[in-house]
Amino acid sequence: MCAEPISEAHQHVVNLESRVLMCTCRGCYLLFSDQQAELRYRAVPDRYLSFPRFDLDARQYDELEIPVGLAFLFKNSVQKRTVAFYPGPAGATESELPLEAWERIVEANPELNQLLPDVEALLIRGADRGRNEFSCHVVPIDACYELVGQLRQLWRGFDGGTEVHEVMDAFFATVAERAKPATPVKEPS
Repeated sequence: MCAEPISEAHQHVVNLESRVLMCTCRGCYLLFSDQQAELRYRAVPDRYLSFPRFDLDARQYDELEIPVGLAFLFKNSVQKRTVAFYPGPAGATESELPLEAWERIVEANPELNQLLPDVEALLIRGADRGRNEFSCHVVPIDACYELVGQLRQLWRGFDGGTEVHEVMDAFFATVAERAKPATPVKEPS
């Protein structure tokens, strides 16, 4: 965005129209950090949240029509809807999200409304490989694409193979370590 050199550890902005992530220096990043401003770019924050009381079962997840047990969802402000992506051997694949199913999940989990449009994703890992419940975290959107890129490089066979599952386990361990519990939403009295 400018002539300032970018260090190895740097931040990103997302182009709201094209969905392209751009590496930025600290100054350019700060120019686009106001979430309320009408801008073409938006700074990707570094917030990780967990949802200790997340309520989702296999039937509800199946209603989302996501064919794998790992997905990230985010609010696309240009399309004015929530979109879902899941990893695979070709990279991130968009899933047509049935909005009614998603709205029921958000209604049961109002803390999910803390998700910032375009720059944060709700990362859901399904009940597989011996897990009987779903984990759910808010993570920066660039972390989701980084995970998808790593998985794409390692993908073998139908389910990705052992290395893919090891990378996912390590990634989710890091997310769990960094995440703070989401602020509970108070019930109206």
